[in-house]
Formats: sequence, structure tokens, C-alpha cells
Amino acid sequence: MINYIHEPTPLQCGQAVLAMLTGIPVCDIVKTLNNEKETKLCEMLDFLNKNGFRVENKRIAVSDKKELPKIALLSLETPRCWHWSLYYDGTFYDPEHNILSDFPTAKRKYYWKIEKISEDIC
Repeated sequence: MINYIHEPTPLQCGQAVLAMLTGIPVCDIVKTLNNEKETKLCEMLDFLNKNGFRVENKRIAVSDKKELPKIALLSLETPRCWHWSLYYDGTFYDPEHNILSDFPTAKRKYYWKIEKISEDIC
């Protein structure tokens, strides 16, 4: 189960996604990454790998949610900017747009498949 977290600032969607997946508070993730602004893919993947997740290092274009695995890190080109989001078991947990049944508005959509290593996670 995912506990939804709204991004604390408009630049912390990545940190909010990491917090939703790991249960670690956003402020602690900001400190660990030493980054209170936009997160890079390498930061996202490294943090997840160090915190109980296996992430396939393969970006896959997606157009329909039926194509998504159970857990996916999403990179979306929204009307405002590139944006991190989370898909988990049929639901979108978007740090900016709330809990959704489908993708938020995005021109291009990509995902990375995530698997939890421990049952204690999610």
C-alpha cells in the first residue's frame, strides 16, 4: 500500500515519489540526496537501489496504463515541465496532481519497472 505524499515544493516531485515508495520522510530524502530541487534519474535509481528496490535500468515509452508493471517510476512531459510520478498496482500516485486512475496530462510518458526486494516495503 502506498501513502500519498504531495510534493512539498513544485521542484520536489522526485523526492515525494521516493518518500511514497520507501516510507522515508521527504525532508530526510532531501538531506540524503543533498538536493532540494529537481532530481536526476541517477539519483532516483541509486536511492531506490539502496533502499530495498530493484529497478530495471531501461526507460520504456508507454501510452496506456495496461502496459505498466505492478510498480513503475514514471517520467512525464507535462504541460509545465518534466515530472516524476509513481504507478502502483493500478493507481497513479502523482506528487502534484494527487491520486489518479489514469496518467496526468502528458505529451510523452516513460517508465522504469521497479520491484520491491523486501515484503516490508509498500
